[in-house]
Amino acid sequence: MNFKEEEMDTETLKNKKTITKNTERISGSEAVVRCLIEEGVKVLYGYPGGAIMPVYDELYKYQDKIHHVLSRHEQGATHSAQGYARISGDVGVAIATSGPGATNLITGIADAQIDSTPMVCITGQVPSHLLGSDAFQETDIVGISTPVTKWNHQVTKASEIPEVIAKAFYIAKSGRPGPVLIDITKDAQFEEFDFSYKKCEGIRSYIPIPKTEQASIEAAAKLINEAKKPFVIWGQGVILSKAEEAFKAVIEKAGIPSAWTIMGASAIPTSHPLNVGMVGMHGNYAPNVLTNECDVLIAIGMRFDDRVTGKLDEYATQAKVIHFEIDPSEIDKNVKTDVAVLGDAKASLEAILPLIKTNSHLKWHQKFKDLYQIEFDKVIKGDLYPTKEGLTMGEVLKEINIQSKGEAAIVTDVGQHQMIACRYAEFNQTKSNITSGGLGTMGFGLPAAIGAKMARPDREVVSISGDGGYQMTIQELGTIFQQKTAVKIVVLNNEFLGMVRQWQQLFFDKRYASTEMTNPDFVAIAKGYYLNAKRVTKREELADAVAEMMTSKEAYFLEVCVEKEGNVFPMVPSGASVSDIRLE
Repeated sequence: MNFKEEEMDTETLKNKKTITKNTERISGSEAVVRCLIEEGVKVLYGYPGGAIMPVYDELYKYQDKIHHVLSRHEQGATHSAQGYARISGDVGVAIATSGPGATNLITGIADAQIDSTPMVCITGQVPSHLLGSDAFQETDIVGISTPVTKWNHQVTKASEIPEVIAKAFYIAKSGRPGPVLIDITKDAQFEEFDFSYKKCEGIRSYIPIPKTEQASIEAAAKLINEAKKPFVIWGQGVILSKAEEAFKAVIEKAGIPSAWTIMGASAIPTSHPLNVGMVGMHGNYAPNVLTNECDVLIAIGMRFDDRVTGKLDEYATQAKVIHFEIDPSEIDKNVKTDVAVLGDAKASLEAILPLIKTNSHLKWHQKFKDLYQIEFDKVIKGDLYPTKEGLTMGEVLKEINIQSKGEAAIVTDVGQHQMIACRYAEFNQTKSNITSGGLGTMGFGLPAAIGAKMARPDREVVSISGDGGYQMTIQELGTIFQQKTAVKIVVLNNEFLGMVRQWQQLFFDKRYASTEMTNPDFVAIAKGYYLNAKRVTKREELADAVAEMMTSKEAYFLEVCVEKEGNVFPMVPSGASVSDIRLE
């Protein structure tokens, strides 16, 4: 079909529908929308443009069934889709046009890939007869996105759309979740075909959940039962597999001290007696140091990221390692495993529970308590109960905990504030810590909070950003205003790119190269988007301001001016062993 025929037939394709027994003759663009509805999509995020316009025209007609959110930038659309997925467990959806619209999705797609977030992205493409001709806004988005997607596919025929979209949703949410991209040429969007839809329930040669061997369950149970100093590190796999209750039952029965990666935070309450804190570069002192003293290390749904392990050849070398993991490629990738338990975490934990002996390990637990006291005296006390004049990031988090009672979902950007939030936020329910872990994407926080709040309007959602990352996606304030999304926005302003400045202070002789920020009037900008807004500069103003924000029924912006050169400790220096963690 050439452009002239396409223009002539557009109205015919919109209005003429031939009904058969099991099919309905519709355009490819309408099929896209109908497929999304069949998959249960209620909300999607995007930005229109020429190559995706036929789909947008159909979205206009189906507004009563599917709500499109106009993000202010395509990257914002992907992060909103991520936030939606992370708090709900459903697949997030983002849509964009060809060329720059499609390439602007890549950062969010890469973020979703490394953090195992289920997301389907749909991009428009130039007509198929122009592919490879360097047409206006043509980009090989399939080639570009291949390294950062779980699967991608280009559609050039309308008849492919139902099967491809069904497969996309299945792949995105099955096994270890991840992002999928579908690129649809414009002529395929206009083309008419006989539509029917069937959800995908399996793909030949794709095994999303590997079979769990009973022998590995028994071997893991034997090591756990014989351990004198067992230690659990859990990651997001516990949350993704909905294994929270099974996980809690196992550690409670075995009496094992358990620490979390930042992606695993909130799987069990912060206050749980077996929750000994966060591991990693800015994690807690005890779980980092005692990683190198435990005799059995049990990793559950985590991938031994370098920020967790530090220097690999000095990481837990004394311990037998048990790895519960759904993705076989993660086994032995970074840390050598003695027992690998492949499979879904929930099923594996439920299978091992009857084989676990009841234990308490009281002397071992006391070591964690003793080291926690050292960290409290040297770090935590100063962060949460400061005596110096400047406001600390920690005391802001403490006040949010008081006002939210640990029930809020905390969505963070990337930097010092992220580490402080992960260290000090209190979580009483799962799926409460939404952050960019593996990619470390500045600008993630604000749009991700929009998606989280739209997925769970019943929950309080607090976005916490630094002044640097906040300005990377500040335009999404327009999305908040237009959608009336009651996100609570906190910017901890230290007038620096704080994390980089900290490294410059500690390792580059305080040469603060290009890290000091000259910032705008954030409150004026928020008010320009018709949001309630306030700035706090003094400690005595903080409690009332946070209370006002948390009790607001509408979106609220709060800027807190914190100390300019505050650092985040503890800290494992890059390339150092976890045993070399610094408290100052």
